[in-house]
Amino acid sequence: MSLMKSVVVGVTLLFASLSFAGQVDINTADAQTLAENLQGIGPSKAEAIVSYRTEHGKFESVDDLKQIKGIGEATIEQNRKNLLLKP
Repeated sequence: MSLMKSVVVGVTLLFASLSFAGQVDINTADAQTLAENLQGIGPSKAEAIVSYRTEHGKFESVDDLKQIKGIGEATIEQNRKNLLLKP
């Protein structure tokens, strides 16, 4: 394999891994899972999601995440396809 082809393959794999985010049930996932799989959600926001859920009960809609300080419409829209609410 040529050097150029190797670089292209490497860059493609890098971007594929960076853009991959797994689906997450926000009613059951722990903070680490939330932080690892949701864009714009780091450890402190992930902990806030878990704390809110513990204090207020299960989320009825992914839009309920807006009740958490620091999580707005843009963050929700960025992650909407990966946010689950299992019954």
